[in-house]
Amino acid sequence: MYKLWATIKKDWRILTRDKVGLTLMFVMPIVLAIVITTVQNSTFELVNDKKVPLLLLNKDEGVAGKELEATLEKGGMFTIKKLSAGEDEAVLKQRLQDKDALLGLVIPKQYTTDVMSKSEHVAGQALQSVAVSAGDSAGSKPQASSSVVLFYHPVLQASFRQGIDGALNSVLQIVQSKYIVRQLYSAINDSAAMPTDLEQQILTNQTPIQQLSVSKDGGHVIVNATQHNIPAWTVFAMFFIVISLGASIVREKNSGSFMRLKTMPTSIMLAMISKQIAYVIITVIQALVIFSIGKWVFPLIGLPGLDFPHDKGSLLLVIILCGWCAASFAIMIGVFAKTQEQSNGIGAVTIVLFAAVGGLLVPAFAMPQSMQRLMRISPLHWCLEAFYGLFLEGGQLKDIVTILIPTIVMILLFQLIAHWGLKRQGLV
Repeated sequence: MYKLWATIKKDWRILTRDKVGLTLMFVMPIVLAIVITTVQNSTFELVNDKKVPLLLLNKDEGVAGKELEATLEKGGMFTIKKLSAGEDEAVLKQRLQDKDALLGLVIPKQYTTDVMSKSEHVAGQALQSVAVSAGDSAGSKPQASSSVVLFYHPVLQASFRQGIDGALNSVLQIVQSKYIVRQLYSAINDSAAMPTDLEQQILTNQTPIQQLSVSKDGGHVIVNATQHNIPAWTVFAMFFIVISLGASIVREKNSGSFMRLKTMPTSIMLAMISKQIAYVIITVIQALVIFSIGKWVFPLIGLPGLDFPHDKGSLLLVIILCGWCAASFAIMIGVFAKTQEQSNGIGAVTIVLFAAVGGLLVPAFAMPQSMQRLMRISPLHWCLEAFYGLFLEGGQLKDIVTILIPTIVMILLFQLIAHWGLKRQGLV
């Protein structure tokens, strides 16, 4: 026991002298967690809370054009910036290029005429089926409608434009439905004006949608950018100990330290165990630091705070197993690398690839089927799924056992490969 403790102290001192390694293990993941969470949270707010600036050129002087303007403003999604009557599409395009806004909407001159014609046609056809006289509107066909044109800046991604299209289509549908309902009411009630409250009831009488998350504990976890990103970048930080631990093994291997251990009353495996213990402690500290920042610092900078899972014991177990998996992987890389440059390069690139296919950079559900099968070889994927099982799904230990088993299998696999490498090099 004394030998193990002395070896752990030696590895701890070597670790604390590695300033670059400590920076990569602590500063880099903290910066990544803050920056990426801020970016994603801003995206969520842009879609859900903040209004999108919209340049509006209304060429129509009728009531429907004005009603479309009012509906766009009441919708709550857009901040309307109106162009004056003397301006045209060229001015709108120039302002878009100058990024005065990223969206521009042009209402054509005959918009009111088109809306009225379409409402009369639809109302006439509807009244035919109930034998109500609709005049000549029943048999007439609406004239071809001119398009409402949406200009956008090229920086807007297709997924965001699809959301904008959906919002605009809803607004256009509301305006068109108003005139159809008014036309029907006037025809049925001999041109009587439709009461405003009745019109609102007809147009807004929708079944409400209640969104609830599904969790294993029966609660409803409020999922936000913090709940997704803090566990993800904690796992990434853990596995980046490969830079420090892998280089440490290469350094001791090349300096002859392992060979000298063979002449002493101890073993290389004791040194390997001490390194694993030291670096697993580091990964636990990493997790505690990043989780603490997510819990208490994020709310101070305007980001949603991290909600810890109820099962703290399972959380600690997951942290230790993920840290052990990261240490085992780093040891395997260090055993087979011949130089520190090889260890750092291979280790860093492999971790980034594991993160890419493991669901850290792109959500697993968004990947093609072939990549979803490939992600199972990534240890980061299983570690992340274990954290998500606690943080997002409100699970307990019994709920994540099937996820922890592959993690334990990978730990044993990395350990066996590392031992085989040491034996092949004559170090054990």
